[in-house]
Amino acid sequence: MIAVAAVAYGRPAYTLEQLRDSALTGNNAMRSARHDIASAAEQRREAFTNYFPTVSATGLSFAATQGMMQMDINPGEMLPASLVGVLAQSMPAEALAGLATPIGVSMMKHGTLAGVSAVQPVFAGGRIVNGNRLARLGEDVSQLRLELSTNDVLRTTEQYYWQLVTMREKLRTLDAVAALLDGLNKDVTVAVNAGVTLRNDLLQVQLRQNDIESQRLKLLNGQAVVKMLLAQHCALSDTAFDIVAAPDFNPSLPPRPDHGQALLATPEYRLLDKQVEAAVLQTKMERGKAMPTVSVGVGYNYHNLLGKGTSFGMAFATVSVPITDWWGTSHAVKRKRLEEVKARDQLADNSELLTIKMQSAWNSVMEARDQLSLAARGIEQAEENLRINRDHYRAGVSRMSDLLEAQLLYQQALDRRADALATYHNSCLEYRLATAQ
Repeated sequence: MIAVAAVAYGRPAYTLEQLRDSALTGNNAMRSARHDIASAAEQRREAFTNYFPTVSATGLSFAATQGMMQMDINPGEMLPASLVGVLAQSMPAEALAGLATPIGVSMMKHGTLAGVSAVQPVFAGGRIVNGNRLARLGEDVSQLRLELSTNDVLRTTEQYYWQLVTMREKLRTLDAVAALLDGLNKDVTVAVNAGVTLRNDLLQVQLRQNDIESQRLKLLNGQAVVKMLLAQHCALSDTAFDIVAAPDFNPSLPPRPDHGQALLATPEYRLLDKQVEAAVLQTKMERGKAMPTVSVGVGYNYHNLLGKGTSFGMAFATVSVPITDWWGTSHAVKRKRLEEVKARDQLADNSELLTIKMQSAWNSVMEARDQLSLAARGIEQAEENLRINRDHYRAGVSRMSDLLEAQLLYQQALDRRADALATYHNSCLEYRLATAQ
């Protein structure tokens, strides 16, 4: 929450800088952009873990309805013929007959397997390295998008602020015109009562007073809406606030840097440049899919399949060579290269557009300054015209409608200056944002 600059009529009053700070702190778009940066940082850390070995552990215990390895063994067939002859002389006939009977053997009806291994990638076609570069690039892109969000938030904040300044100046103009009309009403009322002026003049003044009051109501309603929008935009807790503003109707021009150098510093250009870099890395990633993958690892295993537990360690190496994938990968690489060309074309084209935008923004600044100067001269002319018409009416040589028309022209001249001032400041902001100031 921002600090209160002043208190007006029991309400907090904020400066433009305080509103900007509050918007940059509490606006939802800024919070979302910061979340994106944090997410990109986590993705970069996640990609970095691919440099380290992959450690995994497995375990299996089973019990089957019967042995998974079954076979019949005939002992007589396994003995040499010479040994059978010897046994025939020394063994009873029943025992000798048993050697010819097959014996059923069943194994692995139940058992346990367990192991742990660590596999370190040695070469993966550059996909790990380029994947980490892409992750870091994603973090840079998130930072640039935060800059763009910052520019949008500041732009909207100042637009609302100058809308309120303009409305306040117009309300002050209405107060001044209303005061003139009140005085004129009194003078005309006296003249009508004295019979030296027609009642129609008094009715014209009263109609003009009603019109001023109607304009005041519209301005107050518009002011309330803009305050609600500004409070929501800047995360203010209450819409009952005022703004601190001392309008300078003779402001200085913003600095004008070299547009070619300023282009390189704009977040829009840097974002386009990052897109080209990302396209190059994606091509390398696609090419890496057609390259061999080499890994080394170590493991420790245990099994108990035959009723006796056995454990052992081992070291191993794996090589995976894609053979049939190279055809499809070659077309994917060509597609990625075309996307590289497209990204470079966009960079060149949008760079020209960004330079044109800078010049257009500067032209708008110069035009707004000239309009502000014209509005100031218009006020001087409208004041003089009002003075002359007031004197002529008092001398009885002009009509009430001419005096009211002069007052209307005076009001319009003041309103034009207020609008011109807001336009000038908004144009200066657009130029500063366009040139990364």
